[in-house]
Amino acid sequence: MEHMNVANPYFGVFILFLLTFGAFYATTLIARWASRSLAAKDTEKIKLSIYECGPEVTKQPNRISPQFFLFALLFLLFDVEIVFMFPWAVDFKPLGWFGFVEMMSFIILLTIGFIYAWKKGALEWHSIK
Repeated sequence: MEHMNVANPYFGVFILFLLTFGAFYATTLIARWASRSLAAKDTEKIKLSIYECGPEVTKQPNRISPQFFLFALLFLLFDVEIVFMFPWAVDFKPLGWFGFVEMMSFIILLTIGFIYAWKKGALEWHSIK
């Protein structure tokens, strides 16, 4: 049996990428079709009905403050930056002074970013008015 000669060694990875993209797209379309065809369309009356002796439900606008998103984004940013410090701490000795200076500059930049976010009020919790 003759072996197929492919010019690029990553051709298989490319084919797997295409298959994965196709499977993802097909799954998304199937899920969209299933949710639209199986979902009940007349649930608004049930949601607004009084349950036992509870208060009457009033419609309120769903307003989510951008502060929540900013707070979550800052959490992820600083969390990922802290994760970058772990490999440095594990492999500290072979890096020597170069690794120490690099990590100190990284920590200084992290501190500057934290102080900037703090001064801008991004870490303050505001209520929705």
